[in-house]
Amino acid sequence: MDLVTLTTFLTPFLPYLLKAGEKATEEAGKKFGEGFGANAWEKAKALWSKLQPKVETKPMARGAAEELANSPNDADAKETLQKELKKFLDEDKNLYAEIARLMQEDSEAISQVVNTFNQTISGKKNVVQNTVGNDNTGFGQVGGDVTINK
Repeated sequence: MDLVTLTTFLTPFLPYLLKAGEKATEEAGKKFGEGFGANAWEKAKALWSKLQPKVETKPMARGAAEELANSPNDADAKETLQKELKKFLDEDKNLYAEIARLMQEDSEAISQVVNTFNQTISGKKNVVQNTVGNDNTGFGQVGGDVTINK
């Protein structure tokens, strides 16, 4: 499982996922249903429902998720969240297996969000160079170098 893909996929949903239970959840369903399709929003909710209990227990993970929700192109926040998620997933093999399964179920929706999100970042004075490859898990890996032009 690729943590870059996981965090990149979740990033545009984080502002809504962090406010789950509020009206924001309803707004997000409408917004993402139009932009990415209902499958993407449902996938993000499913993934977050598995990760959130762990994220909530670790201030660094929670802070990184909140920062990424506020500043989606914050490379430090993304890296911190990836490191925290890696710790959780390394410690809990059942959680790892469940997240991997969820990501494989609808890899097209995940790829669409990741590609769209990376294009959006490119349009905001960032240069994102992506490489897409197969990691033999049934879905493509998305990774790359990010250079921020100021």
